Amino acid sequence: MTRFEARRLARQLSVLSLAGLFTLPAFAQGTPPTHVDSGDTAWMLVASMLVLMMTIPGAALFYGGMVRAKNLLSVMMQCFAITALVTVLWIVYGYSLAFSTEGMHTGVTGWHSFIGGLDRAMLAGLTPDSRYQAVPESVFVMFQLTFAVITPALIVGAWAERMKFSAMLWFSGLWLTFVYLPMAHMVWSGPGSLLGDMGVLDFAGGTVVHINAGIAGLVACLVIGKRRGWPHTHMPPHNLGYTVIGASLLWLGWFGFNAGSAVAANGSAGMAMLVTQIAAAAAAIGWTAVEWAIHKRASVLGIASGAVAGLVAVTPAAGTCGPGGALLIGLAAGGICFFTATRLKHRLGYDDTLDVFGVHAIAGIIGALLTGPFAAATLGGYGHVASAWHQLWIQAKGVGFTIAWSALLSFAILKLLDRTLGLRVDAEQEQMGLDLAEHEERAYNLS
Repeated sequence: MTRFEARRLARQLSVLSLAGLFTLPAFAQGTPPTHVDSGDTAWMLVASMLVLMMTIPGAALFYGGMVRAKNLLSVMMQCFAITALVTVLWIVYGYSLAFSTEGMHTGVTGWHSFIGGLDRAMLAGLTPDSRYQAVPESVFVMFQLTFAVITPALIVGAWAERMKFSAMLWFSGLWLTFVYLPMAHMVWSGPGSLLGDMGVLDFAGGTVVHINAGIAGLVACLVIGKRRGWPHTHMPPHNLGYTVIGASLLWLGWFGFNAGSAVAANGSAGMAMLVTQIAAAAAAIGWTAVEWAIHKRASVLGIASGAVAGLVAVTPAAGTCGPGGALLIGLAAGGICFFTATRLKHRLGYDDTLDVFGVHAIAGIIGALLTGPFAAATLGGYGHVASAWHQLWIQAKGVGFTIAWSALLSFAILKLLDRTLGLRVDAEQEQMGLDLAEHEERAYNLS
């Protein structure tokens, strides 16, 4: 071999080596793991059950206790029915549209950054040996299904006591399809996804779940209108015991929600569990402190709502913030959400029955924004971000996109249903209560 040929061969090898370095991440993501980790799998099985528990019975009890007795079963029925409906739709096409990456790594651009393909419809290709990272893919399918279930179920609290059951079913199915699935894909499906490629951090669903659902709830209560008699008629919760039990189940289930999003039984899951506990407790204290300062007493409903606000706020940051960040995120969420849930809706005149916007959207926005600075190592985080303030700007763009996406599409779906099925029960049915009017059943036997 001549000296010229040796130099040319060396240059060719260098180019190939660099090409290999640039293609390594994509290759690694496309290469299935060599084995299933039994510890990771066991944890993800438990996490999936914990997140499902957040909807039934968690949200059903949390919301059910806050409505009037004549509407208890209607709220529980809606949570239960959404669980069944979303499960079927998830299997038919939901998982595929959310997590299929067909075309994303083959040079195809455009709509694949917004939504997946249908190559995994009816869970095509899923076998007992299919894997996602080091767990069976079937476990990952189930885990993500529980997220798809709870997100539309959260919206129930905004229209409680006045929406038709049939309209609720249609809205939940259409909203899942056109609002939730694209958001999940844009954030969580990996390289090639719109918000993921922007660098938006959302470990467990601040944008995908809470801002998305909270904004839809605000739009829904505006389109449907106020409950008859609100705000002049006193409409107190009928059973705060149910609400406390529901909030407690949500708190417990949230460990699956956040720590499970590590998809492994590792240090990331452990830290996510710890910061979840810290933020929930801090927000409960924050809400109670503000309420005590203003009203000279602490309420059961307040401390339960505060804890939920903290759980919501830490959700996007759970994989990147440290304990100190979680403490401050929780305190901020608890204090601010007290005002948005108790003062803002009365000041602006929208009837968000159970404060879906005031707690989930607002705490979600707080958490999503604060995820940026508290991911930085200088503020105790583990997000490996180049600049805390640059990441804050990226988070703000993600929040703005999510608000616009959910608001516009939710409004379109609601107006379509209002002109076809009608969204709201009539005055006589609302006065009677939805338990009897819609289901011909009573929650309590008074005989």
